Amino acid sequence: MEIIDKQYVEFQCLEAEQPIGNMYIGILDSDVLEYISYADVRRIELGKDNRDVEDYIGIQRELNPNREKEIGKYVNLIDATFPNSIILAISSDYAEYNPDTKMMKILYKDDIAKVLDGQHRIAGLRHYEKEARTFQCIVTIYIDMELEDQAIVFATINKEQKNVSNSLVADLYSFAESRSPQKSAHNIVRALNAKEGSPFYKRIKILGNARNKELETITQDTFVKNIINYISKDPQSDRDFYKRHKSKKLEYVRGNELNRYFLRNIFIDDTEDYIIAQIIWNFFHAVQNKWPNAWNEITPNIILNRSTGFIALMRFFKHAYLSFNKIGEIITKEQFAEIFDKIDIKEEDLNKEKYVPGSSGQGQLYRDLIEKSGLQ
Repeated sequence: MEIIDKQYVEFQCLEAEQPIGNMYIGILDSDVLEYISYADVRRIELGKDNRDVEDYIGIQRELNPNREKEIGKYVNLIDATFPNSIILAISSDYAEYNPDTKMMKILYKDDIAKVLDGQHRIAGLRHYEKEARTFQCIVTIYIDMELEDQAIVFATINKEQKNVSNSLVADLYSFAESRSPQKSAHNIVRALNAKEGSPFYKRIKILGNARNKELETITQDTFVKNIINYISKDPQSDRDFYKRHKSKKLEYVRGNELNRYFLRNIFIDDTEDYIIAQIIWNFFHAVQNKWPNAWNEITPNIILNRSTGFIALMRFFKHAYLSFNKIGEIITKEQFAEIFDKIDIKEEDLNKEKYVPGSSGQGQLYRDLIEKSGLQ
């Protein structure tokens, strides 16, 4: 690795080709890596409010000071090592690769490389007490990577980590330019949460972190998954199709598959996602009118407006919608209300004692809804 006139850093790289695009694997001294990279670490520390969604909310987790301190101690141990690659995204305005010499040339400038994975390791290295060249890091570099692809790389790496919420992973799909079940479900949930008059107005824990815990009782992740269940059996393949064929449509489903994925053909045709959002709005408006206190009041013992009630209702939603034999059409609030008029479950019975939180309570409420509505 060589720094040229304090203007460029030049180092050898291997070029690897993968379906998402080419990537470049090299080695950087820890101080150079910390200098050229950003993951809103400095912005977080300085308390600045101009954090761009692209740079922070969508792509990186918050810097955990305790984690930084822990890694800062670790890097000074005699056997410290970071065997895994730190992943960076850099614009071609700042980076150039020469395939003949296998050399990468990057502008030696503060904050030009976005960290997709490894921000805590980089922050910890700021506490390294020896010469930076004695702690080199493996880096994987993507050049001119689209924001959507950055989000997907982040999601792929982090979705199994318990400190990255599933709702954040779902939220990343909103950056996609191409259509997908994930993006549509995300947009629908966001709209239902934001629109005044919606049964879910300010009731959804966006990004999985409740800002108002007394009101937000359903996570974005739970909502998104329950919508996708009726759109696609393989959402990743659907997303891949739209990325490959931007001007084409998926094939319609028919017969038993249409009954299983009854929102799929609507998803294919309605690129604005208005129809699915309206159907769900109408269904839960009928729920809200049937049990107004249990739905609107936030009390610890009531389960209707929490995940137990919501998941049971979303299972029942399929039967309610299909009962009209009008797949593809908007069922009105009044039509859904006719179904709930037949159900004689009392509001005071929608509690944790009768419907224990979790799968057993969800299953029991779902079965009661089916039995008392007369639907199959």
